[in-house]
Formats: sequence, C-alpha cells, structure tokens
Amino acid sequence: MADRQNAVELHNVVKRFGEFTAVKRIDLTVPDNSFVTFLGPSGCGKTTTLRMIAGLTDITEGDLLIRGKRVNSLPIHKRNLGLVFQNYALFPHKTIFDNIAFGLKYRKVSKSDIAEKVNKALDLVQLPHVADRYPNQLSGGQQQRIALARAIVIEPDVLLLDEPLSALDANLREEMRVELKRIQRELGVATVFVTHDQSEALAMSDKLVVMNNGFVEQEGAPEEVYNNPASAFVADFLGHSNIIQANLGSPDAAFTQVALESGETLLTTDEQTAKAKNSKDVRAVIRAEKIDLSEENRATDGVISIPGKVKTVDYLGQQARYFVEANGRDWQVINPIDAHPHKEGADIFMHIAARNCVLLPGHQD
Repeated sequence: MADRQNAVELHNVVKRFGEFTAVKRIDLTVPDNSFVTFLGPSGCGKTTTLRMIAGLTDITEGDLLIRGKRVNSLPIHKRNLGLVFQNYALFPHKTIFDNIAFGLKYRKVSKSDIAEKVNKALDLVQLPHVADRYPNQLSGGQQQRIALARAIVIEPDVLLLDEPLSALDANLREEMRVELKRIQRELGVATVFVTHDQSEALAMSDKLVVMNNGFVEQEGAPEEVYNNPASAFVADFLGHSNIIQANLGSPDAAFTQVALESGETLLTTDEQTAKAKNSKDVRAVIRAEKIDLSEENRATDGVISIPGKVKTVDYLGQQARYFVEANGRDWQVINPIDAHPHKEGADIFMHIAARNCVLLPGHQD
C-alpha cells in the first residue's frame, strides 16, 4: 500500500546487470520533507538505487513509488525530480541564468515567471549577482550552488544528490554541508543524498541507510545507527570500533559480565544482553571514543578498567587516536586532548562503561 506521507517508496526492488545483482530486494521509504542519506562503500548499490529513483536506470524487479504513484516505466522527464551530480553538469556556453532556467523552459513556463523563479533560486543559494556570468567564471563551490539552484528551481517532488560535495576541498565541503541542509529545510523538499563519507552522512541526515553488497544493512536516525549498530559491518564502517569475540557470563547485580577472548571481562546492560538473543557466543562492540584513557585505575560500579600500553599516537588536533596494547590485543581509542596527549610507551588504563558495550550475536559475519 502506498503511504502519502512518503515521498519515495521502494518495494522488493532488484537490479541486475546481466549475471550481476547490484541491488538485492530492498525495501526503503523516504518520508516527506526528510533528508535521507544512502551511505556505503563503492559498489554497495547506493548510486544504482538513486539512479533507479531518478529513472536513469531501469528496475529489474519490484515497485518504485513517488508521491504514492508507481513510476517504474515513467521516463525521467516526467518524474519531476531535481538532480545534482558530482560534476555539476552545467552548460559551459550558457549563462548562469540560462543554466538555471533550462528545466523551466521545457515546462513551458512564461518568461516573466522564469525570471522570477530563477532570481528566487539564486537568492536561495546566496548568489544573487551572478546571473550574467558563465560557469568558468565561478569557483567550484559557486558552480555547485548553481547546480543546486537549477535542481530546485523546478520545484521538484524529490531532490536527488549524488555525491555533490566530493569534488570540493575539505573546508568548502563543510560549508556546503550546512548550506545544503539549510536549503533543504527552507524548501521542505524530500531529499536523497548519496555519499561514502560517514561524517557527511551523520551531520546531514534525518535518516541514514547503510548499504553493503546490494543490501540494506541498517536504517534509522544517525545517532541510533551509530550508537547501536545492527551488524559488524555497520560498526566497522561507521566510525572506529573495537569488535571482539566474546562470551556472555552471568548477571552481576545491575549488569552482565562479558568475557573477551583476550581475557578481559567487561560489563554490559540488560538491553544489550537482550539484543544478543540468548546467545552465549557474542561480539562486543566498543566505539573508540567511548573509551576513557587515564593514568589511574578509575574502576567504579558499572565501569571496568583495563591496563595497557600506548603503542602509537595519531594527533588529530582537538583529539588524538591511540593504539593501545592490552593482553596481546590492539585497541583503538579516541580521546579529546586537554593539554598534551598520552605519550607512546605510556602505561595507561582504559575505562569502559557498561552502557558503551554494545553486543551483536556471535554468528554474524
């Protein structure tokens, strides 16, 4: 059944290229007015999925609905979608005004309305004075804004963004993240954003869809996906995690013991114990930034301290990433730096709270 509150729906969608299956029976929704990001490594199926929504790639099996209407066979120019690609695809021989107006002219919009809509779009992307220039007279960031203006000027039902920030330098990318989110919020247009950059995905999304090998591994709010990964792949791909084979022990007061294969014992919560589905064989996932380092043993109720030695320090500015050896196992730890980072070779303690020990069933790959 179609849900009118969803801008896009994919039901049991499959895409095959000859013998290769790029997308494997996925079900997805893009709620109205939301910013949904497809995140995953190269070849995971995220761009293929976006291209199916756009009408640039045919669906092999399943159904695609836009605004409740099945559009499997509807050509791209009849789907009322705004598209922004990595290379911007601006016409070099046309002025900025004509680039933005291109889609409106094919919709038979009057000249006076075209001028009004183009100027409004230029104001929205904060480039009101460049209408008479050509693309080669603008910076990369300005060209990206013009490509966005061209996509939104037609008042699309859905905005599709395929890695539009990847060609920009780091500082400009961060600036454009904020701008994209501002524009999406101001317009209230449902947006599908494709990226392999986890920081972009976490910073911009209302809903995160993590893909791998043609499947959806997990979807949900960014904080939920990050803090409660549903698989070892999600835990490993999104952020920096320590993923360790372990066994569940008996309950200890308000917590349950988790015996790691390297010999240490952690604690976890009842909620995490329930997620392990009564399996004794589990995987413990501890995010690198959820481990607190100090030179003192600060074990308290619900917090385990593990002694170790700092092997390597990566200085990251406001943070440092430490590689710590404990009982023959290397741990990753990311901590803020108050004054000076811990030195290589320093003896330290890793403090891990029960609430930060996430469990996965041990049979997962």
